[in-house]
Amino acid sequence: MLEPLARHSMVKASAAGWAAVMNRYPELASEPIVAGWAHAGRPLVVRRPACSDTAGLVPLGLPLPPSHGKRRIAVSLATTDIVASAPPPLLADAASAAPAAWRETIDKLLQLLPETRTYGSLAWQHLTGLPYLSPSSDLDLLWPLSSAEQAGTLLSGIAGIAKQAPMRLDGEITGPAGGVQWRELTGTDEDEVLVKGEQGVTTTTRAAFLAGLVS
Repeated sequence: MLEPLARHSMVKASAAGWAAVMNRYPELASEPIVAGWAHAGRPLVVRRPACSDTAGLVPLGLPLPPSHGKRRIAVSLATTDIVASAPPPLLADAASAAPAAWRETIDKLLQLLPETRTYGSLAWQHLTGLPYLSPSSDLDLLWPLSSAEQAGTLLSGIAGIAKQAPMRLDGEITGPAGGVQWRELTGTDEDEVLVKGEQGVTTTTRAAFLAGLVS
């Protein structure tokens, strides 16, 4: 694990590594669902580092389901305590965990870009089997974009699907520099957009972000 893990990556902790985390945070160890998280084979998600994080450790998040307060727990692990890593799941793989009312929208999204990935409630329900989705849940997506020429078709397609979707479509268009919220990219080339990268948030123009998306 020599390369930094990308934001939104899903990782699994070793038993020893998770035990060390529980020792550092005894208040978390008192909650059975958290204490047994790694033992149950459930993942953690790579997040952007915070000022309070220890240098050299991988910053990770553990969002609990609504039945456990919907808390967002921040922890850190040494790379040697991470035994597996993977990108966030493909929307096609997570679709079976979605409500029936979402299926038509998901089918349209997959026709638009089969490589679409998902994070947020749908991803966590798919990966853990725990009930994360609620009637008010958004569908959080990551659309990998390989060229600026592809952007217009993709963005207009997302916008059209979003107008008819029974849930809010949220998420980012992603490229080498990071991710930009898809609605921000529907403006003009001179508009400023927020780029969420591995280490923090930067700003650039819509045109500059899309120009960096090389195939």
